[in-house]
Amino acid sequence: MPLFTVLRAESTSCGPSYQGGGPAEDAATRAWYDDLARVIGPQRVVIAFEPDSLGTIDCLARSRRDDRLRLLRYGVSALSRLPNATIYLEAGASDWEPARRTASQLRAIGIAKVRGFMLNATHHDWTSANIEHGLDISRRTGGKHFVINTAENGRGPVHYRRGGRRITVWCNPRLRGLGPPPTTETANPRVDAYLWINRPGYAQSCQGRPIEWYPPRALSYARHATDWVRPPRGTRFGFFKRFPLRAFGVPG
Repeated sequence: MPLFTVLRAESTSCGPSYQGGGPAEDAATRAWYDDLARVIGPQRVVIAFEPDSLGTIDCLARSRRDDRLRLLRYGVSALSRLPNATIYLEAGASDWEPARRTASQLRAIGIAKVRGFMLNATHHDWTSANIEHGLDISRRTGGKHFVINTAENGRGPVHYRRGGRRITVWCNPRLRGLGPPPTTETANPRVDAYLWINRPGYAQSCQGRPIEWYPPRALSYARHATDWVRPPRGTRFGFFKRFPLRAFGVPG
Protein backbone atom coordinates (compact mmCIF):
# COMPACT_ATOMS: atom_id res chain seq x y z
CA MET A 1 0.00 0.00 0.00
CA PRO A 2 1.51 3.37 -0.93
CA LEU A 3 2.28 5.83 1.85
CA PHE A 4 2.87 9.41 0.88
CA THR A 5 3.22 12.71 2.66
CA VAL A 6 1.18 15.77 1.71
CA LEU A 7 3.25 18.91 2.23
CA ARG A 8 1.58 21.82 0.46
CA ALA A 9 0.56 24.57 2.92
CA GLU A 10 3.33 27.17 2.75
CA SER A 11 5.54 27.36 5.86
CA THR A 12 8.84 28.69 4.62
CA SER A 13 9.53 31.47 7.10
CA CYS A 14 8.73 32.67 10.60
CA GLY A 15 8.01 36.13 11.97
CA PRO A 16 5.33 38.54 13.15
CA SER A 17 4.57 39.69 9.60
CA TYR A 18 4.89 36.35 7.77
CA GLN A 19 1.79 35.73 5.63
CA GLY A 20 2.36 32.14 4.52
CA GLY A 21 1.71 33.11 0.93
CA GLY A 22 -1.43 35.07 1.74
CA PRO A 23 -4.98 34.50 0.46
CA ALA A 24 -3.81 33.80 -3.10
CA GLU A 25 -1.65 30.91 -1.91
CA ASP A 26 -4.52 29.62 0.21
CA ALA A 27 -6.74 29.52 -2.87
CA ALA A 28 -4.04 27.68 -4.84
CA THR A 29 -3.63 25.18 -2.01
CA ARG A 30 -7.37 24.49 -1.83
CA ALA A 31 -7.38 23.81 -5.56
CA TRP A 32 -4.36 21.53 -5.14
CA TYR A 33 -6.15 19.52 -2.43
CA ASP A 34 -9.13 19.12 -4.76
CA ASP A 35 -6.88 17.97 -7.61
CA LEU A 36 -5.07 15.51 -5.36
CA ALA A 37 -8.35 14.00 -4.15
CA ARG A 38 -9.57 13.67 -7.73
CA VAL A 39 -6.38 11.88 -8.82
CA ILE A 40 -6.37 9.45 -5.88
CA GLY A 41 -10.02 8.58 -6.38
CA PRO A 42 -10.83 5.05 -5.14
CA GLN A 43 -7.21 3.92 -4.71
CA ARG A 44 -6.12 2.47 -1.37
CA VAL A 45 -3.51 4.78 0.15
CA VAL A 46 -2.15 6.05 3.45
CA ILE A 47 -1.75 9.83 3.64
CA ALA A 48 0.45 11.67 6.13
CA PHE A 49 -1.11 15.12 6.11
CA GLU A 50 0.95 18.33 6.29
CA PRO A 51 3.93 17.79 8.63
CA ASP A 52 4.70 20.77 10.90
CA SER A 53 1.52 22.58 9.83
CA LEU A 54 0.16 22.89 13.38
CA GLY A 55 3.40 23.37 15.27
CA THR A 56 4.42 26.27 13.05
CA ILE A 57 1.14 28.20 13.22
CA ASP A 58 2.73 30.71 15.59
CA CYS A 59 5.26 31.48 12.84
CA LEU A 60 2.46 33.21 10.93
CA ALA A 61 1.23 36.75 11.52
CA ARG A 62 -1.59 36.70 14.08
CA SER A 63 -4.08 37.74 11.42
CA ARG A 64 -3.23 34.63 9.38
CA ARG A 65 -3.38 31.88 12.02
CA ASP A 66 -7.11 31.24 11.80
CA ASP A 67 -6.78 31.26 8.01
CA ARG A 68 -4.23 28.45 8.27
CA LEU A 69 -6.59 26.36 10.40
CA ARG A 70 -9.42 26.91 7.90
CA LEU A 71 -7.10 25.95 5.04
CA LEU A 72 -6.06 22.72 6.75
CA ARG A 73 -9.68 21.95 7.56
CA TYR A 74 -10.50 22.31 3.86
CA GLY A 75 -7.77 19.85 2.94
CA VAL A 76 -8.91 17.38 5.56
CA SER A 77 -12.48 17.59 4.27
CA ALA A 78 -11.41 17.11 0.65
CA LEU A 79 -9.25 14.07 1.35
CA SER A 80 -11.51 12.47 3.97
CA ARG A 81 -14.17 11.92 1.31
CA LEU A 82 -11.90 9.42 -0.44
CA PRO A 83 -13.38 5.96 0.17
CA ASN A 84 -10.12 4.03 0.60
CA ALA A 85 -7.71 6.61 2.03
CA THR A 86 -6.39 6.20 5.57
CA ILE A 87 -5.36 9.64 6.78
CA TYR A 88 -3.20 10.75 9.69
CA LEU A 89 -3.01 14.45 10.51
CA GLU A 90 0.06 16.33 11.68
CA ALA A 91 0.27 16.44 15.47
CA GLY A 92 3.82 17.54 16.20
CA ALA A 93 6.06 15.48 18.47
CA SER A 94 6.52 14.60 22.11
CA ASP A 95 9.28 17.20 22.50
CA TRP A 96 7.29 20.04 20.91
CA GLU A 97 3.81 21.44 21.65
CA PRO A 98 1.76 20.31 24.69
CA ALA A 99 -0.89 17.67 24.07
CA ARG A 100 -3.75 19.94 25.17
CA ARG A 101 -2.99 22.56 22.52
CA THR A 102 -2.35 20.04 19.76
CA ALA A 103 -5.60 18.21 20.50
CA SER A 104 -7.53 21.48 20.33
CA GLN A 105 -5.99 22.25 16.93
CA LEU A 106 -6.72 18.74 15.66
CA ARG A 107 -10.36 19.09 16.61
CA ALA A 108 -10.46 22.45 14.82
CA ILE A 109 -9.19 21.01 11.52
CA GLY A 110 -11.44 17.95 11.53
CA ILE A 111 -9.72 15.03 13.25
CA ALA A 112 -13.16 13.41 13.66
CA LYS A 113 -13.29 12.85 9.88
CA VAL A 114 -10.13 10.73 9.58
CA ARG A 115 -8.39 7.72 11.11
CA GLY A 116 -6.09 9.68 13.40
CA PHE A 117 -2.86 11.64 13.68
CA MET A 118 0.91 11.25 13.24
CA LEU A 119 3.80 12.15 15.53
CA ASN A 120 7.53 12.84 15.20
CA ALA A 121 7.38 13.48 11.44
CA THR A 122 10.22 16.02 11.54
CA HIS A 123 11.63 15.29 15.00
CA HIS A 124 13.90 12.65 16.52
CA ASP A 125 12.33 11.96 19.91
CA TRP A 126 12.14 8.40 21.18
CA THR A 127 9.25 6.20 20.11
CA SER A 128 8.34 5.48 23.74
CA ALA A 129 8.05 9.20 24.50
CA ASN A 130 5.82 9.68 21.47
CA ILE A 131 3.57 6.81 22.54
CA GLU A 132 2.99 8.45 25.91
CA HIS A 133 2.40 11.84 24.28
CA GLY A 134 0.13 10.34 21.62
CA LEU A 135 -2.02 8.59 24.19
CA ASP A 136 -2.56 11.94 25.90
CA ILE A 137 -3.65 13.51 22.59
CA SER A 138 -5.82 10.47 21.83
CA ARG A 139 -7.70 10.84 25.10
CA ARG A 140 -8.47 14.44 24.14
CA THR A 141 -9.64 13.59 20.60
CA GLY A 142 -12.12 10.82 21.21
CA GLY A 143 -9.67 7.92 21.30
CA LYS A 144 -8.12 8.48 17.87
CA HIS A 145 -5.36 6.14 16.70
CA PHE A 146 -1.96 7.39 15.60
CA VAL A 147 1.30 6.51 13.86
CA ILE A 148 4.87 7.45 14.76
CA ASN A 149 7.65 8.38 12.39
CA THR A 150 10.71 6.25 13.17
CA ALA A 151 12.78 7.16 10.12
CA GLU A 152 15.26 9.20 12.15
CA ASN A 153 14.90 8.39 15.84
CA GLY A 154 17.10 5.33 16.29
CA ARG A 155 19.46 7.42 18.42
CA GLY A 156 16.79 9.67 19.87
CA PRO A 157 16.79 13.47 20.05
CA VAL A 158 19.50 15.92 20.97
CA HIS A 159 18.26 17.94 23.96
CA TYR A 160 20.44 20.13 26.13
CA ARG A 161 19.83 22.68 28.87
CA ARG A 162 20.87 26.29 28.75
CA GLY A 163 19.69 29.14 30.94
CA GLY A 164 17.35 26.79 32.78
CA ARG A 165 15.56 25.81 29.56
CA ARG A 166 15.53 22.58 27.59
CA ILE A 167 16.56 23.23 24.00
CA THR A 168 16.03 20.81 21.12
CA VAL A 169 18.49 20.66 18.24
CA TRP A 170 15.94 20.38 15.43
CA CYS A 171 18.07 21.56 12.51
CA ASN A 172 19.81 18.44 11.20
CA PRO A 173 21.25 17.12 14.51
CA ARG A 174 24.35 15.04 13.95
CA LEU A 175 25.07 11.36 14.61
CA ARG A 176 21.42 10.33 14.32
CA GLY A 177 20.31 6.93 13.07
CA LEU A 178 17.45 5.09 11.45
CA GLY A 179 14.88 3.86 13.95
CA PRO A 180 12.67 0.76 14.02
CA PRO A 181 11.70 -0.35 10.50
CA PRO A 182 8.08 0.22 9.42
CA THR A 183 5.73 -2.24 11.10
CA THR A 184 2.21 -2.58 12.42
CA GLU A 185 3.51 -4.54 15.43
CA THR A 186 3.68 -1.74 17.99
CA ALA A 187 3.84 -1.39 21.75
CA ASN A 188 0.27 -0.09 22.15
CA PRO A 189 -3.02 -0.90 20.39
CA ARG A 190 -3.68 2.82 19.80
CA VAL A 191 -0.49 3.00 17.71
CA ASP A 192 -1.39 1.69 14.26
CA ALA A 193 2.17 1.61 12.97
CA TYR A 194 5.72 2.82 13.11
CA LEU A 195 6.35 4.37 9.68
CA TRP A 196 9.19 6.05 7.84
CA ILE A 197 7.18 9.15 6.99
CA ASN A 198 10.29 11.20 6.26
CA ARG A 199 12.75 10.03 3.65
CA PRO A 200 15.99 9.36 5.56
CA GLY A 201 18.87 11.32 4.12
CA TYR A 202 16.96 14.45 3.19
CA ALA A 203 18.28 17.48 5.04
CA GLN A 204 15.96 20.00 6.68
CA SER A 205 15.67 23.40 4.99
CA CYS A 206 18.01 25.16 7.42
CA GLN A 207 21.73 25.88 7.75
CA GLY A 208 21.45 27.60 4.37
CA ARG A 209 20.61 24.28 2.71
CA PRO A 210 17.40 23.56 0.78
CA ILE A 211 15.45 20.36 1.33
CA GLU A 212 17.52 17.93 -0.73
CA TRP A 213 19.12 14.51 -0.75
CA TYR A 214 22.37 14.73 1.19
CA PRO A 215 24.51 11.56 0.87
CA PRO A 216 26.67 12.09 4.01
CA ARG A 217 23.51 12.44 6.10
CA ALA A 218 21.97 9.31 4.57
CA LEU A 219 25.14 7.32 5.26
CA SER A 220 25.19 8.57 8.84
CA TYR A 221 21.61 7.39 9.38
CA ALA A 222 22.47 3.96 8.00
CA ARG A 223 25.68 3.70 10.01
CA HIS A 224 23.99 4.55 13.31
CA ALA A 225 20.70 2.68 12.78
CA THR A 226 19.09 0.89 15.76
CA ASP A 227 15.74 -0.68 16.62
CA TRP A 228 15.62 1.06 20.03
CA VAL A 229 12.31 2.56 21.11
CA ARG A 230 13.77 4.16 24.26
CA PRO A 231 17.29 5.14 25.33
CA PRO A 232 19.25 2.18 26.74
CA ARG A 233 20.55 2.69 30.26
CA GLY A 234 23.94 4.38 30.24
CA THR A 235 23.59 6.15 26.89
CA ARG A 236 23.85 9.87 26.23
CA PHE A 237 22.32 11.26 23.04
CA GLY A 238 21.96 7.65 21.86
CA PHE A 239 25.54 6.47 22.43
CA PHE A 240 27.41 4.61 25.13
CA LYS A 241 30.56 6.42 24.03
CA ARG A 242 30.92 10.00 25.25
CA PHE A 243 31.21 12.64 22.52
CA PRO A 244 31.72 16.39 22.95
CA LEU A 245 28.46 18.34 22.62
CA ARG A 246 29.58 19.95 19.37
CA ALA A 247 29.65 16.49 17.76
CA PHE A 248 25.84 16.49 17.91
CA GLY A 249 25.36 20.02 16.62
CA VAL A 250 25.00 21.75 20.00
CA PRO A 251 26.24 25.33 19.60
CA GLY A 252 29.12 26.43 21.78
